[in-house]
Amino acid sequence: DRILIPQEKIATRVRELAREIIADHTPPKMAGEPEITIVPVLTGAMIFCCDLIRQIPIQMRIGLLAVSSYPGASISTQGSQVLSQQLGDIRDHHVLLLDDILDSGGTLRLITPMLKQAGAISVRCCVLLRKDRPQAKQMTVDYVGFEIPDEFVVGYGLDYNNYYRNLPDIVTLKPEAVERMRG
Repeated sequence: DRILIPQEKIATRVRELAREIIADHTPPKMAGEPEITIVPVLTGAMIFCCDLIRQIPIQMRIGLLAVSSYPGASISTQGSQVLSQQLGDIRDHHVLLLDDILDSGGTLRLITPMLKQAGAISVRCCVLLRKDRPQAKQMTVDYVGFEIPDEFVVGYGLDYNNYYRNLPDIVTLKPEAVERMRG
């Protein structure tokens, strides 16, 4: 329907987020401490993660976590469920959890305690988008790319029924596109 955030603005903000993350995860603030493990929530955060980590020139590991919140043709969250994980050993590591969008907070509430129980020293959360919703505003996150209106968006990794992830911009869908995918 319309471009909400163009790719150029996304690229600029990703570089800014990387600078903030580097400042929080390099000496002297964390001198002598273990490396960081980056954990993107798949599949939505994969493009965001790829672009972000190329801007962070510090030693890191990558862990993977697949979570479903919007199964199939859903345009509202259906609750978060961990589908698979390949975290490796995160004991005594600092973890940076990356998610594409914060709307209900269910994914972060599900995953953060799980990472802490697995032995992470700290868990910081970075979301590309935070919706203008009370549940999202109440969640504490360390890094936020963009605040957006409470609209369903796709592109830059975000999908509708597993389509549109490859769009370079973050966009809203035309109502007829949503209906066509449901039919």
